[in-house]
Amino acid sequence: MKIKILFGIAFWSLLLLAGCNRDDISFDSPTQLLRFSTDTVFCDTVYNQMRSETYAVKVYNNEDKDILIPEIKLEGGINSPYKINVDGKVGTRFEKIALRKKDSLYVFVEIAPVANAPEAIAEDKVVFNTPAGEQKVTLFSVVQDAEYFIQTGENPVTINDNTTWTKDKVKVIFGNLNVAEGKTLTMEKGTKVYFRKNSGMNFAKNSIFDVNGALGEEVIFRGDRSDTKYDTLPANWNGIKMEESSLLKMNYARVFGGNVGLQLKESNAEINNSIFHTFQNAGIYGIHSNITANNLVMNNCGEADLAIAGSGTYNVNYSTLANYWNLNSSMSAVGIFASNTWENENGEIESGLVTLNVKNSIIYGDTLDLVSLSNNSAGTAINARFDNTLMKLSSNSAFNPIGSDIIKNEDPKFQNYFTQKMNLRVKADSPAKGKGVGTNNVTSTDIVGNPRTGSLTIGAYQ
Repeated sequence: MKIKILFGIAFWSLLLLAGCNRDDISFDSPTQLLRFSTDTVFCDTVYNQMRSETYAVKVYNNEDKDILIPEIKLEGGINSPYKINVDGKVGTRFEKIALRKKDSLYVFVEIAPVANAPEAIAEDKVVFNTPAGEQKVTLFSVVQDAEYFIQTGENPVTINDNTTWTKDKVKVIFGNLNVAEGKTLTMEKGTKVYFRKNSGMNFAKNSIFDVNGALGEEVIFRGDRSDTKYDTLPANWNGIKMEESSLLKMNYARVFGGNVGLQLKESNAEINNSIFHTFQNAGIYGIHSNITANNLVMNNCGEADLAIAGSGTYNVNYSTLANYWNLNSSMSAVGIFASNTWENENGEIESGLVTLNVKNSIIYGDTLDLVSLSNNSAGTAINARFDNTLMKLSSNSAFNPIGSDIIKNEDPKFQNYFTQKMNLRVKADSPAKGKGVGTNNVTSTDIVGNPRTGSLTIGAYQ
């Protein structure tokens, strides 16, 4: 017991001594300028009345003495859309901030603006006033006006009338948003739809989804974290589901960063001039459905760019299905996976006939076999044909494609297949050059509006 008492006295004595030492520190006025980790903080794009993530500026004291910074403040004062946190306190102005020699402190920054226009720039400065001079760190963010759809409890938000969305306000979805049976949701050019984690859209049977983007004003579907680092990360949202007898008409859309981008079940879709990339499972998943795609670009999907199950007709023309997925090596990462069986919600196996027609397209990536076809146990073969198409298949692949002018295992020589750049145009010496045959009313121009005339390049880019 005596030993414990003596140890306790010694412990508290050390604490008191340490406290006395801190109190005795002498802080002087700075004689040199401070140093910062950055001179500009680019905050994530933020939405009306929605707080951003927290950003940090590191402030360094390069002097051989402890200093007292007279003032740190927001230049915009109390009217600034930003808030800063200095030494654990939140506000817009702070005085006499201690900083030990050769040490540093963090200034944390957030923004929670009120939008007064569809899109605006929010800018302010953090001002550091010392006897050595005034220094500023710029704060910069894009602020977008937004409309919110927020699920409460188990009940999703439902659109019960024919509705048109425009680019005037970003649509931010929390949870599930349903479009009621038989109703039409139209999205005009430039519309942006952002999803919170684990959120998605569901279209009931006989509903219509009409996506009317334009070149340079594509309709965007993505997670609500719009910092550019999230452009190359999957699983930020769930996806879009189309139910029985629903109809999708999609032109000039960009869909990325979720689990399954688009799931169609017993429904019909025409997808033109659109880009799907970076999905945990599949970019497009068709179940007993009919899909026609022209000028489609896909990349970076864990299981497959295009997955097909059960039955249906799938036509792909002048499209680029690349897959350079590198986030989980155990995933198949193919361009096309097709099976004429499907296990339904009740665990029952449904089978049918899949017809797959691929023309003037590129299917290429890191995986040895970019096309995988799985026939059902009854031996019903998938009816697949590939014409004027470049595809990657290993020498021991069990799949022997049927079609004309098939190019096997030649590198298409993409300009830059990394998702950060997403430039799947091919180089001048690509084997895809001059291999295209015929166009239709959609493919007479490529995905970026270049006319397809003369010698035609296969894939989505002329």
